Amino acid sequence: MDRKCKICQKPLKGRTDKIFCSTYCKNHYHKHLRYASKQAAIEINGYLKRNYSILSELLGNNKSQVKVYRNVLEKKKFRFMYHTHFHINSHNKMFHYIYDLAWMEFSDDEILIVKKRK
Repeated sequence: MDRKCKICQKPLKGRTDKIFCSTYCKNHYHKHLRYASKQAAIEINGYLKRNYSILSELLGNNKSQVKVYRNVLEKKKFRFMYHTHFHINSHNKMFHYIYDLAWMEFSDDEILIVKKRK
């Protein structure tokens, strides 16, 4: 079996578990791996911030919960698949959280937005 470097494709010599021919190739691989994961985190964090600001705007300053139509969130480009965590309450309803704000699908058309109590 002819083993080759994962980066530059040069033949490998030495240990059988070796995957890079040099420190340069190893560093190059890991630098690009870190960059890709950092870019993904930046993109997802942007979606979370945007979703949070949409929920916060709709909730307002003095309310702890509000019901809105789903299309209101969709028009504001809310991304339903991005949230920080979720909670299933005693009535078996799932709340999707973004930090201290949450939303629950109240019906097919309505979304309940709530602020977590401290």
